[in-house]
Amino acid sequence: MRRASRMNKIPPYLFLELDKLIARQREMGRDVISLGIGDPDQPTASVAVEALKRAVDNPETHRYPNYLGSLDFRTSMAQWYHNRFGVELDPRSEVLGLIGSKEGIAHLIWAMAEPGDIVLVPDPAYPVYYTQTILAGAEPYALPLTAERQFLPDLSAIPENVWARAKMLWLNYPNNPTGAIATRDFYEEAVQLCLKHDVLLCSDGAYLDIGFDGYQAPSILEIPGAKNIAIEFYSLSKPFNMTGWRIAAAVGNPEAIDALGTLKSNLDSGPFTAIQDAAIATLDSNPIPFIQSMNALYQERRDLAVKALNNMGIPITPPRSTFYLWFPAPFGMSSQEATNYFVQYADVVLTPGEAYGDHGRGWMRISLTIDTARLQEGLDRMARALRDHPPV
Repeated sequence: MRRASRMNKIPPYLFLELDKLIARQREMGRDVISLGIGDPDQPTASVAVEALKRAVDNPETHRYPNYLGSLDFRTSMAQWYHNRFGVELDPRSEVLGLIGSKEGIAHLIWAMAEPGDIVLVPDPAYPVYYTQTILAGAEPYALPLTAERQFLPDLSAIPENVWARAKMLWLNYPNNPTGAIATRDFYEEAVQLCLKHDVLLCSDGAYLDIGFDGYQAPSILEIPGAKNIAIEFYSLSKPFNMTGWRIAAAVGNPEAIDALGTLKSNLDSGPFTAIQDAAIATLDSNPIPFIQSMNALYQERRDLAVKALNNMGIPITPPRSTFYLWFPAPFGMSSQEATNYFVQYADVVLTPGEAYGDHGRGWMRISLTIDTARLQEGLDRMARALRDHPPV
């Protein structure tokens, strides 16, 4: 059986390959500690769990959901944006329910980009921006994220002939995999350039509610004029430990929302209504204390891991957001060499930076979404490996 030729243009999904690696090691009886995927280890917010239990007992929730998300869910999301960011949204035209932000990101690219178009994609970045651009037949144009620029792309360096063909600009702050944050000045520059060139500005806000040392991330929609050109993806996965629930929203520019909604209505039937009801209960419950408690836990783990890495001779500056640490592969190893090294000598799985793009080569990512004691053990194993089996 032959697959479509387009499938030859995209690599296997990063975390599927990591899962296979971990499974192989465990089949050999190895006690593997995975510091790879960013999947919260703490329980889902209890208000969501209890609301879901109630909702599934209601037979009405088992019928087809609204294609666009229930109006109650969209209204709740609009109210959350008002409370959290001071952004006003029309729940009928500027909010769309998603079965997780990943599908929304992918489907927006399919709705907006076509052969001959350019999609401006950060590098390193969440792989979905790149792969879905390829599958849509458009051309990804890499925007390097470098330590010298605090992992912000140099938008002024984009040539005019590239802007002329560009259809979308993807930004993701707070950033995966680097942990970087965006300044308001940077957002203002991005909005003005996208308005000038009629390019849809796409903000992946998966980590908007994760912040350390008092930091609170802004929404791109706080910038004056942004709603004329920008769409943002807000996910409940990370702040409320709901990765498996698959519930999120796209908010912002009504034309982009309409295009995405039209495509989705031909592909799926919207999020399970009971899960939407649980999301409503969560957003309406004054969840800030829960978010703060999770941020305190991640900050504790961040500090523990930064100290351990520095003690290994690996330089890293503590990030102010996300639950990732991004650092150079130690002792001149490539990122893939370092990944293999720590699996072999420490039974610890890290994410190689090159999995996020060419500009991730030579970098590694650690996720802090693992029990604190287990995280400490993994870091101790890494330190012992470097001491007892120094890389040549």
